[in-house]
Amino acid sequence: MPHTKQIDYSVLELAVVGQDIPHTQVFENTVELARKAEDLGYKRFWLAEHHNMVSIASSATTVLMSHVASKTNHIRIGSGGIMLPNHSPLIVAEQFGTLGSLYPGRIDMGLGRAPGTDQVTAHAIRSDRMNSVFKFPHEIDEIQKYFSNKLNSTKVRATVAEGVEVPIYVLGSSTDSAHVAAEKGLPYVFASHFAPAQLFDAMEIYYRKFQPSEFLQEPYSIAGINVTAADTIEEAERLSTSSLKMMVGVLTGNLDYLQKPVEMNDELRELRDNPSLQRMLKYAFVGDHETVKTRTAHFLKQTGVDEVIVASHIYDQEARIRSFEIFSEIMKEINN
Repeated sequence: MPHTKQIDYSVLELAVVGQDIPHTQVFENTVELARKAEDLGYKRFWLAEHHNMVSIASSATTVLMSHVASKTNHIRIGSGGIMLPNHSPLIVAEQFGTLGSLYPGRIDMGLGRAPGTDQVTAHAIRSDRMNSVFKFPHEIDEIQKYFSNKLNSTKVRATVAEGVEVPIYVLGSSTDSAHVAAEKGLPYVFASHFAPAQLFDAMEIYYRKFQPSEFLQEPYSIAGINVTAADTIEEAERLSTSSLKMMVGVLTGNLDYLQKPVEMNDELRELRDNPSLQRMLKYAFVGDHETVKTRTAHFLKQTGVDEVIVASHIYDQEARIRSFEIFSEIMKEINN
């Protein structure tokens, strides 16, 4: 169904750690990208929670959110997401209530039920997390209660959250969370940038089962894509070799720092064409302005989503910013 409305576009940042790049520089790069995204018309800048991964530095997600929010002016800063089974709902409410007061009208709370890490690390974070996975819908209710102004007679309160406006987004990479988002009348974000298989099934469930709530009258959907855009197709392919190697590492469990790009060659093309990688990279758009625009427009038309959120794993900061510049130009053209 073609869009008759404006499509918002946002950034999903993992604070990816490149080979030979210290964490201090990674965080500076994150702030620089957030400022640039703000100038380029991106709606949100979300940070993802991952643990025990050398290539990702956004593990203390709310700390980094606060830092980025303090260095920007109006772009929304959020979690994409907080992996709720790792955390107590009370602590989440206190942290986001604090953020919501520090940066009024700018904080988003994206909540997911995956661990954002391997099972051993997940157990180290919270030993009872499997119970929490099954209580995901209930724990969202708990957080909402802490933000409510109506329950100030209860014994346990998150006083810094009461009455503070922080919208909740339900994240998912399968159909499970689509049911939760629909039943609770909350916006739904699908991780199609790395787990595209159930995107259409999940969106169909979400739209069909959506129940209006005090938070949202109509369904609102966001889907993730990977973008590596450059001024030429050849340069984009070269830059994409870093991301390609990173994805192979994810699939094989051989995680490493984001590698410097190399020229695309037959060996890497063969790797890219591996069926497992192809499935994972279905919505990884690599190319120049026109190539990425064509694929993005097709994606938006196919999915009918209200917003697209973009991840981009590019080693060189200047090239990464250029990719987000090109994507911003593309979205402005699509929206005209």
